[in-house]
Amino acid sequence: MSGALPWYDRTPAQEKAAARDLLGPDLSALFGSIKLVVLDADGIMTTGAISYGPGGEALKEFNSRDGLGLVLARTVGLKCAVLTGRNSEIVARRCRELRFDSIKLGRFDKGDALAEILAETGVQAAETLYMGDDLIDLPVLHAVGLPATVPEAPAEVRERCRYVTTAGGGRGAVREVLDLILKASGLFGESLARIGQEAWHPRREDLSSDEKG
Repeated sequence: MSGALPWYDRTPAQEKAAARDLLGPDLSALFGSIKLVVLDADGIMTTGAISYGPGGEALKEFNSRDGLGLVLARTVGLKCAVLTGRNSEIVARRCRELRFDSIKLGRFDKGDALAEILAETGVQAAETLYMGDDLIDLPVLHAVGLPATVPEAPAEVRERCRYVTTAGGGRGAVREVLDLILKASGLFGESLARIGQEAWHPRREDLSSDEKG
């Protein structure tokens, strides 16, 4: 399908070859097998900074390129979930906007929560990438096929992960792993073609981040 895009001329075979050159054959094959991406929120989808106002939690910053990566992933059937120890309506809202398949908030029992996500999505742990940035994430990182993290994570987390992003949490790290999954599976060009189709254009309610007037 990517051949229909004059501004993107890589074939699926070329995408896969580029991923192998970057990651090596074993890790590239692992990225290419992923069917579900589970994300921690603070420090992964955001920088980890938490702002409070008089009424409680007030602000979180999300990366728009991460958001587009999640939409691209959805067009080719990749499932996405969030699993975080904090209760945050801001995170829930962002994930609803991006049509996540599962949203688990306020879950310090992350191992149990992961089992629920796998049951809900019908995906095996071996086909799952989990991205977390702190010690509470270790049980889940141990359980999935592809554990990943960000440069800011503690050494105990980084050393247990198969992939550490170049980009920081909330600064494109999610997009980095999503692009790698799509390229390693030969689906990057197809996702670009599909997002140009009207069926994949966001609905008005999906673009609800701004205050409604």
